[in-house]
Amino acid sequence: MAAIDMSGNMQVPQGVTGGAGGSGGRFSFDLHSLPKLQNLPSPLEIIQIVRKSLRPWTVFFNINNFKSAVSMQRLNNRVMRNLSYFQSNYIFIFIVLMIYCLITSPLILLVIVGAAFGCHKIRTRNTNVTVAGHQVTPKQQIIAVNLISAPILFLVGAGAVLFWTLGASCFVIAMHAIFYNIDAIVTEENEGFLSEVV
Repeated sequence: MAAIDMSGNMQVPQGVTGGAGGSGGRFSFDLHSLPKLQNLPSPLEIIQIVRKSLRPWTVFFNINNFKSAVSMQRLNNRVMRNLSYFQSNYIFIFIVLMIYCLITSPLILLVIVGAAFGCHKIRTRNTNVTVAGHQVTPKQQIIAVNLISAPILFLVGAGAVLFWTLGASCFVIAMHAIFYNIDAIVTEENEGFLSEVV
């Protein structure tokens, strides 16, 4: 039986600096590897986008259109079409409930206002800061402020508020999507056309 030669040199790919072994035993953290959260829309931009595609509230709350479905297949079809047709209204309901929770929770509102004020000051100053020998850009400073404020928010009860808002929103949206008879206002033939026009 012939022996197989398993000897050889293994090369570590360049650019990989591991924990204790890389950089002379130091942990290397690259601030440029943080996700580009600055590209996300602001809450005001989200509200403006939602407002543009809102269905009329008189149609949304028309009590004459609330009826139970005759079969499970019709119910499933109704829920899916309602979620698609009234999605902006449902998002608006979630935003309103979230604003209500923030107004009734002063500590959470205080942390959010503090973080927003800090981000505003960083934007207006627009200068790099040196931290532990690394240059931190204004965008990275804003990300750091948001990361620092996240655990503080949960300490003051933002987790409970978020779960209450999600629960209340899901309940309201589910009840509307289940019982609203969308066939009374939109037929399946013209639903695609209306979604493109509105």
